[in-house]
Amino acid sequence: MQFELLEECRYNDVLEYLKNHFHDEPLNVAVGLFKKGQTCELLENYDLQTMKDGYSLVAIDPETGKIAGAMLNGISRRGDVEQDLEGMKSIDDIKFHRLMGLLFSHNAEARLFQRYNVEKIFELRILSVDSDHRGKGLGQTLVKKSEELARQHGFTLLKADATSFFTQKILEKFGFETVKTIVYRDYKDDDGKLIYDTPSPHTTYKIMVKDLTSETANV
Repeated sequence: MQFELLEECRYNDVLEYLKNHFHDEPLNVAVGLFKKGQTCELLENYDLQTMKDGYSLVAIDPETGKIAGAMLNGISRRGDVEQDLEGMKSIDDIKFHRLMGLLFSHNAEARLFQRYNVEKIFELRILSVDSDHRGKGLGQTLVKKSEELARQHGFTLLKADATSFFTQKILEKFGFETVKTIVYRDYKDDDGKLIYDTPSPHTTYKIMVKDLTSETANV
């Protein structure tokens, strides 16, 4: 497998890949933001802005030349979360609010910049592996290479919004710690219906971090 830093010439390829391979992310399944092969302009704009930060990675199958996996990494700076929440006020899409609004609001409550006294955070935002390549450690390699990239560029804190049980398990293997746990079933609408009826075994969303200044932090 070939691993490459995502270049601008592949941005559209990655967006097309995500349309067909990220639809089964637990929160998306629960709120129905988009189905396989569909386009969600709001989410694609968010993905594109992340890619433009210049720290995303792709795994390329050398036999087919196709994308086998992707890790979209972005940079969050002090004040960004508050701006994101303010920006949500002008968006009417309820499904987008339920997905991204959940992440933004809990990140604001976590106060990671104050807690770790940092000005910027390296965020592992989207991890996706083609179903044909799952179970081969590809996700773990993308996480490992993302950490290496963050270290090379002087970042001291990694963060992930781990909405998937499987992503949480991968991050735990790399020494990520949970700073906030959100139970999906705790959220119900006015009629008592679950807002986030996520498929098993995805029962929680966790904000997970790895402090690279810790003596126990290992690549």
